[in-house]
Amino acid sequence: MAAPGGLDLQQQPGPVKAEEQAMEEFQFSSGLRREPVVTLLAPVSGLMPLCWSEDHRLAVSTSASLSVLELVCDVNSNKQDLIIHRSSIPVPEKVHQLRVEPVTQLSKAIQKYSCHADPTVRQVFLADTVLNSHVGTQKGIKYTSWSPLGCDANGRCLLACLTFDHRLTVHNSHKRHEWNSLVNLTDKYSQRLKDQEYAKKDNIRSKVGLNDFDELRRRYAMQTPLRMEWSRVYTVKQFQPDNSCINVEMVLLAVLMENGDVVLWKFMLPFVNGDDVVFYDVVESGVSRPSDLAWWEYESPERRMSGLIIGSMVGPIKIEPVSLSGVKGYFTVKHPVVLWKESDEIAVENIKCIPVVHPVHKTSCSLIVATRNCYVFWCLLVISPAGLNVLNSHVAGLHSLPILSLAVCMQDYTLYTCSMDGWIKKLTPTFTESTIHFNQEDFTQTESLADRRIHGIAVSNNGAYIAVVSAQGMVNKIHPVIRTYQVDFITLRTPDLAASAILNSPAQSLFKVADLLDLLRWKILKTKTIPASLLEDLEKRIRDEDSLYLWRFKLFLQRTLHQSLQSPFIESNYKFAGQDSKMFAQDDDEEEEGEGAAQEDAEPAGCDGKAEDFSEVQGLISEVESHLLRENMKKVLGMVYLNASAPENTSIPTCGLVDYLASDKTAEVLIGHIKKKLNRQTFRERCCLCEEDLPFTDHKQVVCSNGHMWLRCVLSYQACQTLTFRRCLLQDSVARLPEPEGKRHSPSPSTTASQPPAAVTAVLLLLRHSVLLSVTNTNN
Repeated sequence: MAAPGGLDLQQQPGPVKAEEQAMEEFQFSSGLRREPVVTLLAPVSGLMPLCWSEDHRLAVSTSASLSVLELVCDVNSNKQDLIIHRSSIPVPEKVHQLRVEPVTQLSKAIQKYSCHADPTVRQVFLADTVLNSHVGTQKGIKYTSWSPLGCDANGRCLLACLTFDHRLTVHNSHKRHEWNSLVNLTDKYSQRLKDQEYAKKDNIRSKVGLNDFDELRRRYAMQTPLRMEWSRVYTVKQFQPDNSCINVEMVLLAVLMENGDVVLWKFMLPFVNGDDVVFYDVVESGVSRPSDLAWWEYESPERRMSGLIIGSMVGPIKIEPVSLSGVKGYFTVKHPVVLWKESDEIAVENIKCIPVVHPVHKTSCSLIVATRNCYVFWCLLVISPAGLNVLNSHVAGLHSLPILSLAVCMQDYTLYTCSMDGWIKKLTPTFTESTIHFNQEDFTQTESLADRRIHGIAVSNNGAYIAVVSAQGMVNKIHPVIRTYQVDFITLRTPDLAASAILNSPAQSLFKVADLLDLLRWKILKTKTIPASLLEDLEKRIRDEDSLYLWRFKLFLQRTLHQSLQSPFIESNYKFAGQDSKMFAQDDDEEEEGEGAAQEDAEPAGCDGKAEDFSEVQGLISEVESHLLRENMKKVLGMVYLNASAPENTSIPTCGLVDYLASDKTAEVLIGHIKKKLNRQTFRERCCLCEEDLPFTDHKQVVCSNGHMWLRCVLSYQACQTLTFRRCLLQDSVARLPEPEGKRHSPSPSTTASQPPAAVTAVLLLLRHSVLLSVTNTNN
């Protein structure tokens, strides 16, 4: 049949064939921009506007708010674009002002120094925005820092936020897209200084008052924060009232003050109440003009040490020791370690510490990098029985203008730098016996970044993406009146390299490699197939190890393939046929072609039109789900009946689970042990409405003989016969208890590396276990 105009429709390549041809021509390589591009509503602010967390959230500092972009690897969606959940923390309207006591002397001192006869004193006072708040303060976010994973009550990261008016607050996410301010550390420390009459660490109080200009500056400088950084999670022993000892976790937040002191705050985990934060210590660095701060963490089989790397505006860099009393296995460095001692008036910024295993010496060492104007400073710390060896140098010739941002990929130790000149450089270190060589190359930039002014970069947790925040550059050699700011996500790895990294991940947690999973999901949705080499390697690893992590990864691949084979949603155009009704209409010459396209879209297999492939994938998904389901049932039964410390209130449908696993040969020993413990007793589940038995025929729901249907808890498989329970919208699963009671509702968490931290809410417990039953397993 020929269409109007003499075109033979059967000989023309249809939209499906054209799409397949385009997929074959598409090359998955690094340096590709992913959609969508996130447009910011306000100009960027701060020295490092981008900061990426371990739970795949990107904090973007702007003048109006702190925008948080969460990268979600949603296996329920067949869209090829990035799935980004956006939230924000607004900058408070009321300007925060630092105060020193006594107030009566302060008001007199302000009047005195604003009209001082000495111009050197008067001009310094009037130009200082901290001393003289009437000058005005820039509005916006100055600096942000993410804590390690598992610090808040939901098992996520805490966010420390510093504004330009010196307000330092700690936030946590609430209901996924809401944020709560837990504590204001600036006010807390100001009150502490007031109680101690602004004494130093040695408790020696100053004898002069605010009439002395140096004393006034000292009191303001000792409470003005510049930077803050989180330490790693430490385990300490805590004594109970009954003299028993338990292990608890804590994390330290180091806050660099303007006078060079570093204030340490202790957060006991999980951190819920802002009143529970405890002052830990003050480290007097002696740096008069500090510029940046970073934690130094050294770990080897023999010893573990920790310290603070402090940079200066005039050039020197050194490590100050931190005493971690009560932390098992940690040693304290006796003296500060000088990394660079020359006072060359080149400011130190963007300090990063990378733990490295030296490929030549096979020893643990620390690679410390920082930016100094247009140079990159590096220092290699090697600790041996002979002592501490410090190697340092600079990488020159990178940029013609000062470096704005430095990002590090912790997996392969690759460095990325961006400068005002608009270029992004990639530095790859090569370790030799006595030094380090950095291979320099230009990073492949997309067309979207051409002629744009780059303000900062950040690399995702596993090095899958690099985020670039930029603004409009000059247009026809003229600066635009209004600049638009945007965040681009550019790939750093290919999907094949991402798949290899996922298979060999030491974390054994799909949630921790969600950025790599998103690259792999993108390729499967685009090519509508799973790479044969990946499937072969995965099956081989499952035969050798039989790890639940690998089974979850296999389920993720099958679920993504299932989504790729589904027909995409096609919007239909409509036109008004009359004043009172609407109808879908097509042109007469396109009616037959439209019907044919509609029939193709109705095919369950999408582009191929083969329902067999669709059914085969569904069968593979059911097979993997059944395996994971049975493994989790055995785990729940084992935790309850084989764990001596199981709580008394633990309630599970034992008889139903035993009957469900009766055909599993690997569970015969466990079932025999449980039946021996039950001693022929039967505890049947009963419907609370009619007292009929509830059979265990399905792991998601149960229906009694009278037709009453109840949903089953994904944690304990018990029927939820109450009106208060928690539902996970992502997983379509429920938990029986409305409040997070992990050890009472579910057996104690596993000690394997595939499980998240124990202190999580019921929602995250759902995300941990319901992957066995449903489609998404990015949080496992």
